[in-house]
Amino acid sequence: MITETTTKGAGDSPLTLTSVRVAFGGLIALAGIDLDVGRGERLAILGPNGAGKTTLFNVVAGDIAPSAGTVTIAGEDVTSAPPRRRPALGVARTYQKTRLFSGLTVEQNLVLARVGKVGGHRRFRRGPALADARERARRVAHDVWLGDFVDQPVASLSHGQQRQLEVGLAVITEPQLLLLDEPASGLSRGERERLIEFLTGLEKTVTLVLIEHDMDVALQVADRVMVMADGEKVAEGETEAMRNDERVHEIYLGTQPGGPVGESA
Repeated sequence: MITETTTKGAGDSPLTLTSVRVAFGGLIALAGIDLDVGRGERLAILGPNGAGKTTLFNVVAGDIAPSAGTVTIAGEDVTSAPPRRRPALGVARTYQKTRLFSGLTVEQNLVLARVGKVGGHRRFRRGPALADARERARRVAHDVWLGDFVDQPVASLSHGQQRQLEVGLAVITEPQLLLLDEPASGLSRGERERLIEFLTGLEKTVTLVLIEHDMDVALQVADRVMVMADGEKVAEGETEAMRNDERVHEIYLGTQPGGPVGESA
């Protein structure tokens, strides 16, 4: 249900978190996170393992209900809404572990993602709708450097190629809010460079939030950085300011300013 207060406070923001708290028994996973992501913004969420980054994504995606606080997407309070409500609001997400149909081809995985977004499964059995989905699938496959593998089963792809396909599955839904959970995990240097090129080339109609351990990717893609530790937001600011922030070095890298922060740790 959309309240007047929520609509006024977050109607122009693709994503707003207000005092979001998550507790698993006596463990505090998120300790009252406030976050407002502007339209077209690129936000990187950094922090060590166990900081609460993926839990935050799970709350946004509806996989976990917060213990307290509110989650607003595109002006709608979705705090208690089921996960299936998010795609209708233009949200797409990847996960740390791939969730692909390994027995299907690259094209078939992409077509299924498109069908899941627009609905109407029956009309995709034949005709223009299916043809359009297949055309989009091949175009997206090319965008994520899998154009030569569209007819290959996913099981035959390398780990890096499967990660690229996951990004493609999210993009083919034409999201307004794209959540990427460690998209560079397991990629080679060349694959990471291609990923950076792809993400920096996204249309500004897409708001991007990514969790990333690879500092090269995070700092080249994001225009704002939020750093988390022990379930709390401990630093936030523009990318260049975060490069030299002592808390980023101490919490995330375990070093002092002056080192090569832009390089992968």
